[in-house]
Amino acid sequence: MSGNKPVVIKKVKKVIGGGHHGGAWKVAYADFVTAMMAFFLLMWLINTTSPEQKRGIADYFAPASVSRSSQGSDGLLGGTAFQDDGARASGSNRQIDEELSTAENQRTKSGTADQSDTQAGVPSEAALAEAMSKRENAKFASAEASLRQALQDLPDYAELSKNIIIEQNDDGLNIQLVDQEGRAMFSGSSSDPLPRTQHLLNTVAKVITQLPNRISISGHTDTSAPSRSGYSNWDLSADRANAARRILEKAGVESDRIFQVAGKGDREPLYPDDPDLPANRRISITLMPEAPVMPSDYEL
Repeated sequence: MSGNKPVVIKKVKKVIGGGHHGGAWKVAYADFVTAMMAFFLLMWLINTTSPEQKRGIADYFAPASVSRSSQGSDGLLGGTAFQDDGARASGSNRQIDEELSTAENQRTKSGTADQSDTQAGVPSEAALAEAMSKRENAKFASAEASLRQALQDLPDYAELSKNIIIEQNDDGLNIQLVDQEGRAMFSGSSSDPLPRTQHLLNTVAKVITQLPNRISISGHTDTSAPSRSGYSNWDLSADRANAARRILEKAGVESDRIFQVAGKGDREPLYPDDPDLPANRRISITLMPEAPVMPSDYEL
C-alpha cells in the first residue's frame, strides 16, 4: 500500500444564487427595460395623436368636464341628463335662466310705464340679448361635452376621432365629418356613405335630438373633379349633404328642424392653402343659435 502519499482533502464552496453576483440584478434590469419601453411607447403615442385625440384623452381623464347625474349611467351619454328644453341640469344653466326670466319680466312690466320710468333699473335690449347668448353657449357647451363623451364610449373611437371636428363658432355648434388620407367618409366620388360615416352620424343624432335648435347641413369637396361625366362638385356636395340629412332623420332628428341643406362645392375649403387636401371633403352639421326675441313694440 502506498502509505507514503499524503491524503489531500479539497473543499468545494457552493455558491447559491446563480452566478458570482446572484440573480437579483436580472429582475431589476427587466423592470428597467419594461419602464423604458413604456416610456418610449408613450412618447410615440403623443407624437402620432392629433390635437382632437389629445383633447379627447384629456376629457377622458378629466370627467369633471362632463356633467353627470345619477340617471341613465349605462346609456350612450354616460349618465348625462338633459332637461326638457335640451340643456343639462346644472347650477350655471339655472342661474342663466333665472337672469333671463328676470330680464324678460322686467322688460314686460316696463312696457306699461312711461319713458322716464323705464330707463331706471330695467335691463336694456343688449342685456337681454347677452343673457340669451349665455344660455345658448351653455347649451352648446353641454352638447359638445356630451357628444365627446358619446364618441369616447365607442369601441373604435381612436380611429373615428380622426374624422370628426367639433367646435363652437359664431354660427353655432359646428360638427364636421372630414375625410382623412386613406379614410374617406363616402365611397369614391359618390354620395354613398360608408359604414363609419353612418356610425358617426347616428351617434351625432342621439345627442342633437336632445336640443331644439335648427340644423344646417352643408356638403364640401376638394378641387378634384368627380369622375362621372356631367357631374360637378356642386352636385356631389349637395348629394352628400342630402345623404347625411336622410341618415339623421332616420336616426330620430325631426325633419322640421332642418333649416337648410346646401352643397358648397369647393368654395369653402377647410384648408384654403391646400385646396386638394382630403380634409376639405367634409359634411358640416351646425346647430344654429335660437332666433333673438324681438322687442314687444317691434313692427315690420
